[in-house]
Amino acid sequence: MTSDDDDKPVMGSGPVNFDTMSISDLEEYIVSLTEEIERTKQVISKKKSAQNAAATFFKS
Repeated sequence: MTSDDDDKPVMGSGPVNFDTMSISDLEEYIVSLTEEIERTKQVISKKKSAQNAAATFFKS
């Protein structure tokens, strides 16, 4: 038996220790997270478009 959580992606490798990171490292980390958020938003947009197209197709 599996749960719905089995299909969810792993969100990172665990907690990040900010105490050991320099300011430059932290700024780079923010940039990488921001890029990942943008990629995720694009995937959401594509999935919503596909879902809407399917709903329109089956509505007729």
